[in-house]
Amino acid sequence: MSTSTEIYSAVCSHYSAASTSRTKSGTYESTVATAFGYTPAELSSIPQDANLALSCGNPHVLAKLRQGEVVVDLGSGAGFDVFLAAPKVGATGQAIGVDMNRDMLNKAERNKKTLKDGGANVRFVEAPITDIRALESGTVDCVISNCVVNLVPEEEKQLVFNEMFRLLKSGGRVAISDILIKDGKELPENLKQDMGLYVGCIAGASLVSGYEGYLKEAGFGSVLIVDNGKDLNVYNSDRADGDEGKSCGGTTVPAESAKSCCGTTTTQTNGDGPTAVNVDLTTVDFNAYAGSYNIYAVKS
Repeated sequence: MSTSTEIYSAVCSHYSAASTSRTKSGTYESTVATAFGYTPAELSSIPQDANLALSCGNPHVLAKLRQGEVVVDLGSGAGFDVFLAAPKVGATGQAIGVDMNRDMLNKAERNKKTLKDGGANVRFVEAPITDIRALESGTVDCVISNCVVNLVPEEEKQLVFNEMFRLLKSGGRVAISDILIKDGKELPENLKQDMGLYVGCIAGASLVSGYEGYLKEAGFGSVLIVDNGKDLNVYNSDRADGDEGKSCGGTTVPAESAKSCCGTTTTQTNGDGPTAVNVDLTTVDFNAYAGSYNIYAVKS
């Protein structure tokens, strides 16, 4: 597999492209979001441009946010889950988004300006989710994340869970939606090594047991990981506007970060660099290997 530097470069390129990839009608984005548990009421309550079809679940179902709480969204993108969290924590709470991609943060800030109150209880922080120095330890009630931790290189994933633990108050909770590889399953090697599938949140996914291990190593108790039974193949559904080149995360993958993982051609990375191979990923049943999971844990 590629180095961490190569992976982060591909992820940044991919999500910079994703920040401008919303379809004209927004039908595809709504289809993906509703398939993973968001209601029409939720989708209509936030800026339209915040939904970029990057979800793999709805962490708010687990988070149960309350007035006055501080919630942090790791990998907040264009602000989708942050804007949903803001009214739940209210004027006395804070909804904070953390992302390392400047293009996504710029889009989130533009979306924030469209809110009626200007997003008075919303702020965004530029940082990798492995090292969020701008946020103080023990100040957060709930950490949420939606299909982002799987983008972190495996050798650095423990750092993400350590940061969650550091940020949370005693009794604070983690409520995450993420794609995980089912225990006892393994992606075929050609899919595992494909960068398009990595930035599309499949190839970099951890085993369920591995994810549980990361949480426990960080210090969390009461860990609960449940397959929510959602269909990952929804990412391969047709985009309403006839757009080409979507990834498994529903967005265009720029050339420098490999071909679309849902197109007819992928780019496989090996020791000699990227090599084009012909694989029709629209015929791959991602549900056979991976699932969309809800993850809940408490800092005791």
